[in-house]
Amino acid sequence: HYAKIQSWIPFYLETLDSLNLPDQKYYSKNRTSGFETQVAQDLYVRNDMKDSIYLKIRESDLYSNLKYKYSDLPYYILKEYLERYYKEPLQTLVQNKLYKPIGAYRTTFLPLEKFSLDKITPTEIDHYFRMQKIHGFVHDQGAALLGGVSGHAGLFSNANDIAKIMQMFLWNGSYGNYQYIKPKTLHLFNTCYFCESDVRRGVGFDKPQLDDVGPTCGCVSMNSFGHSGFTGTFAWADPDEEIVYIFLSNRTYPTADNKSIIDNNLRSDIQGIIYQSIED
Repeated sequence: HYAKIQSWIPFYLETLDSLNLPDQKYYSKNRTSGFETQVAQDLYVRNDMKDSIYLKIRESDLYSNLKYKYSDLPYYILKEYLERYYKEPLQTLVQNKLYKPIGAYRTTFLPLEKFSLDKITPTEIDHYFRMQKIHGFVHDQGAALLGGVSGHAGLFSNANDIAKIMQMFLWNGSYGNYQYIKPKTLHLFNTCYFCESDVRRGVGFDKPQLDDVGPTCGCVSMNSFGHSGFTGTFAWADPDEEIVYIFLSNRTYPTADNKSIIDNNLRSDIQGIIYQSIED
């Protein structure tokens, strides 16, 4: 965005004590009155943490100069907007409006409410915030403080479900003879508005690189779009070639310091092999 909003706010840091452990002022090991928002196994945060997060976003300083920044903060606000507009929680809204009708039965927020732990991949052994293996709970710290549901993080899925959703995007919002999203809406999100300023991204969607550095193999069409995730995920759709490519990993397990798939360009190299096989 060009809104001067900060890229990221580590909300959780202010909830740690002098030993960098979850402060008892903010957390309880049991679900009790006033501590009903679960952030991890046997760890619950105060119910008013949500208000504190939104207040901190509202009062956060803006950058002094106008320049492009990748930020997750607007998606915190987007969740609130959607829930107020549709008058239902985000996790219920997306299940009823999209995931269930499209047949994405393994896509959900709060996966432990639906699936056993052996069906869920762990994401990290957390030594800096929750002090445990993060398994079945959202990896993102801010989304965890909101109870696992946010506009920027918290969604669990598998490759088959994500492929259905990306195929729906590729088909201009249509899937199974049903129009989920208007084509003109998808076009608005899949447009590179600041390419002339060397900013490749659309609205929500990432776009192919404009130079040698970027998320893809460099061999995709400029009409293609997708997203790469912090924990090691990648989803990309190319309408020109009618290709949907999904790569899922838990590269942050056991530690987020593991950057091997990034350093070795694994996701984009596999994508390049797919395109090369078509040309051959």
